[in-house]
Amino acid sequence: MVIRGGENIYPKEVEEFLYTHPSIAEVQVTGIPDKKFGEELIAWIKLQPGVEEISDETLREFCKGKITHFKIPRYFKFVDSFPMTVTGKIQKFKMREISVKELGLEDV
Repeated sequence: MVIRGGENIYPKEVEEFLYTHPSIAEVQVTGIPDKKFGEELIAWIKLQPGVEEISDETLREFCKGKITHFKIPRYFKFVDSFPMTVTGKIQKFKMREISVKELGLEDV
């Protein structure tokens, strides 16, 4: 669970909604630190084969009016794969570490 500005957000709920977008093959949502809200959402997205890139703004527009505004991820990261264990389990803690480092949020 991610707590953003006092609101409880379940990443699975956001992931299930984002799966309804026709260009998205796989998605993983996690929380990252934020000075104003405590935590923000980042969605790691793997696109369907043959789909050209889509923008963050396109995804935000897709979400508007369909899920509550505070559940719309602030950040999107397009990837070819997710960090996984040798047994094939996705490592969300690694995704968080990578996101924090890439976005320069180590001091938050």
